[in-house]
Amino acid sequence: MRTIQYSFREGWLSLWRSRASGTLAVLAITLAMLVLGTLLLLTSNIERLIARWTSTAEFSVYLRDDATSEQRGAIEVAIDQSGVSAGREYVSKAQALTRFRREFTDLAPLADGFDDNPFPASVEVRVRPDAERDGRANTAVANLLRLPGVADVRYDREWLSKLAGGLAALRGGGLALVLLMGIAAAVTVASVVRLGLHARRDELEIMQLVGSPIAFIRGPFVAEGIMQGGFGALLALVLLWMGFAAANAWWGSAVSTMLDGGTVEFLPAQLSAMVVGGGMLVGAVGGFAASRHAV
Repeated sequence: MRTIQYSFREGWLSLWRSRASGTLAVLAITLAMLVLGTLLLLTSNIERLIARWTSTAEFSVYLRDDATSEQRGAIEVAIDQSGVSAGREYVSKAQALTRFRREFTDLAPLADGFDDNPFPASVEVRVRPDAERDGRANTAVANLLRLPGVADVRYDREWLSKLAGGLAALRGGGLALVLLMGIAAAVTVASVVRLGLHARRDELEIMQLVGSPIAFIRGPFVAEGIMQGGFGALLALVLLWMGFAAANAWWGSAVSTMLDGGTVEFLPAQLSAMVVGGGMLVGAVGGFAASRHAV
């Protein structure tokens, strides 16, 4: 404990003495952690949105125009017996046209140009979450496609899977960028800490001569890097929150409408702590790399 207290006290003094050059290291870490925070903010909200849409997943069974009432009844019985339905609703051709005109007012005139109603009747099925997770919904969709009177079946899971795949690609590319920026920030921290190390070269040589433990010699430089990383990460969180608040004030209502009542949330405490911890880790790596030149 005494070593830690000494290291952070001396590290703070060194950081204060070299505050002009130390600002560059803090800003480098701020930029890297700002990218990481933005990535986490995007992916956490998209994951939450995917989970919300998945819990309310639906598939629509579109009927042929010449489907008979008996065929429709057989389709509905098959849906009920599949065990995947949390509820279903029959939508007639007229109801489908009315819904289109109500939800797409700008495109409504296009529907008036047809002699006949172009929209098919359908049975919309709300999928039970357990059926979506264990794959029974996919099996039910495949079985329904083979029934007489069925023109097509559209399942939300298909585009949700594509969205999840895109999220994975975004996360991978973003983490690669953050890693590169983190390495650059660690190099900057190491360079700044080494400036303080050279300024204290005589003092360090005396400490070695009197037999000071290595932890007392290297510790302050590692602590200095940790503090630079912590300050940079906290600054990144502040900037990220300010940007989030401004964007939410300008576009929050539009996003809520687009997400059907959903909202975009700031980073939870766990992810915010991850950003701070990441900044401190980058600073510690840079400080440790520089401290190896102390002895």
